[in-house]
Amino acid sequence: MPLLPLVLILLAPLVIVLMIPFSLLLRYRAGTARRPGRRWAVLINLGALTLSCGFFVWIAALTNFWAPPAFAYSLLGLLAGAVLGVLGLFLTRWEETPRALHYTPNRWLILFLTAAVALRLAYGLWRAWHAWVTRTADSSWLAAAGVAGSMAVGAVVLGYYLAYTAGIYRRLRRRS
Repeated sequence: MPLLPLVLILLAPLVIVLMIPFSLLLRYRAGTARRPGRRWAVLINLGALTLSCGFFVWIAALTNFWAPPAFAYSLLGLLAGAVLGVLGLFLTRWEETPRALHYTPNRWLILFLTAAVALRLAYGLWRAWHAWVTRTADSSWLAAAGVAGSMAVGAVVLGYYLAYTAGIYRRLRRRS
């Protein structure tokens, strides 16, 4: 009987890794769904994304001590994500109804972002394993594992959603 909890604890990471493709598929479906523009919900999302971006930049600055290009890559990722967010606003399908403004994000742009995260996740795992096996005593494993590139891709996603949500909020404010 005491063996069962140990087996469950050891299988938990395997289950999490196996659920990643399923969660990416669900993220894509949720990202391309038609949504009503609710000003209060968009405002909460905008506040949460602003806090997330601030925390992310702070963590990138700390990570810069171990992986020197992390901060610069993160800032460039946020900028690239903001540009994609503005592009996403232009590619979004907007539907005005008497009761609400509905919007549907562009499927290709969401697919691009989801694929970028999935590919960077797979590449990051491979590179981390390779860096762990071939590391030298005088180099940082964190830098060799490609953390700066992974943070840049995360910053692209964060910058995209920040700019996109700010654009939706602006459009909803103009409507009312």
